[in-house]
Amino acid sequence: MALKSSLRTIIYETEKQIQSVRFASVPSPKNDWPTLLGISFPKSGTHLLDQILLGFANVAPFAKRVHSFYAEYEGESGAKRKPEQALAWLAALRPRDVASAHLFAQPDAIKRVCSPAFVPYFIFRDPRDVVVSHVFYVTAMEARHVHHDYYQSLPDFNARLNVSILGLPDSDAEFPDIAGRFAPYLDWLDQPEVMAIHFEDLILDRSAALTRIMNHLLARTPLHATRQLILNSLEASINPKKSPTFRSGKTGEWKKHFTDEHKKIFKDVAGDLLVRLGYEKYNAW
Repeated sequence: MALKSSLRTIIYETEKQIQSVRFASVPSPKNDWPTLLGISFPKSGTHLLDQILLGFANVAPFAKRVHSFYAEYEGESGAKRKPEQALAWLAALRPRDVASAHLFAQPDAIKRVCSPAFVPYFIFRDPRDVVVSHVFYVTAMEARHVHHDYYQSLPDFNARLNVSILGLPDSDAEFPDIAGRFAPYLDWLDQPEVMAIHFEDLILDRSAALTRIMNHLLARTPLHATRQLILNSLEASINPKKSPTFRSGKTGEWKKHFTDEHKKIFKDVAGDLLVRLGYEKYNAW
């Protein structure tokens, strides 16, 4: 494992040096190149956003692969990481890196991410589709997930969906209800330095969404390429087949799976979450 990690680091740094040579004629921005940071709520298009941000490597000296991925919970054990671990990870990132994270909006992290060193994006998805996606992921796609065996033990999809909505309050591995899982991320929406992205926009109106993603970087760092070339690079970088957890690029799939009971328990625990995220105007859906 250590050897594999060392080799990956060597490859990564070598590619960054090649990028530096490739774009040697492009002057560095006044405050140096930023780190591109894709923050995502789990099951909300993490890999899709990674691919898009890596598309900037075709028009500027950014890294051609993700530097590293950080999650607030360890995947196999479900153990919650300490806030200082997130800060240490952020501190290790360098100019021109592209990084990805399920990162809580805790005050120190906000202060770091909203500094000139970063150009941050936050992608999220309709929480109703999130819980459906979570069932498929934990049950059938990730056998090493801390809750995989438990989900497998449940009698059917409806029972598993109940758990994805309500969480497991008595579990040793922390797993709050859907509102509790979103809560630590919501403050990213209040940071003007962080561009909020609805996953659905990348499916239903990709051109407009990619334009916003491009403009967010250009407002911080002018690029010596035409806008059309930049947009073409971002579009060409998208490849769902290279996403290890991609199941469906559709939106509104929850309508196929939610029973009236699921709607009721979701409304009971989620409160105004859908309104806060812009998916409903009222709670009468």
